[in-house]
Amino acid sequence: MTRTYLKKFLHEYGPFALLVLLTLAVWESAARLKLVPAFILPAPTAIWTAMLEQRLLLFREHLPATLQEVLLGFVLSVCCGVLLGTGMHMFSPLEKALYPILVISQTIPLIALSPIFIMWFGYTLWSKVAVVFLTAFFPVVIGTYDGLHKSGAVYKELLLTLGANRWQILRKTQIPPALPSLFSGLKLSMVYCVIGATIGEWLGGSRGLGYFSRRMAGNLQSAEMFAAVFLLSALGIILFLSIKLLENIILQKRGIHR
Repeated sequence: MTRTYLKKFLHEYGPFALLVLLTLAVWESAARLKLVPAFILPAPTAIWTAMLEQRLLLFREHLPATLQEVLLGFVLSVCCGVLLGTGMHMFSPLEKALYPILVISQTIPLIALSPIFIMWFGYTLWSKVAVVFLTAFFPVVIGTYDGLHKSGAVYKELLLTLGANRWQILRKTQIPPALPSLFSGLKLSMVYCVIGATIGEWLGGSRGLGYFSRRMAGNLQSAEMFAAVFLLSALGIILFLSIKLLENIILQKRGIHR
């Protein structure tokens, strides 16, 4: 059994793992041969050493702060996004009024809105959460709306004939087929949450991995800065895989295949 899983893992992820190892080897060699200055691109071993040296500061203060901002923004974006996406599907006037506004909102650079949030909320947790929310809100709304809009048409007329109301049709025939689209939006949203938290911390924070990387960049401590970037990437991957695992459990339980 273990050998079977190992073969499956190597078949699916072997090329990726090989590419990562090759990239790290070339990177380490270039840094040791001083083909690139260390303050521009430190060696992977130097980054690892810096992360170990700064582990108390990174893991006890900055990582929890970033994680708190990410999770709060994600929960808010999911709650509001699912409600709004469902409302747009159920009520056509709402969809016609809000859909263009949602699209327009994505053309505004977040870096331009962050100072506004700082003016409104100050240098508090909620200014960063607002940036996270605005970053992650759109994929959830669109994933919910598109999933509901494209599902349930086959059985809708039958259920209407049997006397079902709109909410019963939504619950029975539209929500289950819409789950794959919804989870696609959730996975994108979770990744965007990490990006939004980093932007918010860069522009106005005193804690968090984004703030730490900005401070290290200002001091030309590139190894420490790359350590923070590595943790941000790892955080995004772990949270993405968590949503993916939840998706697999729910879809498998409902017998839905992607």
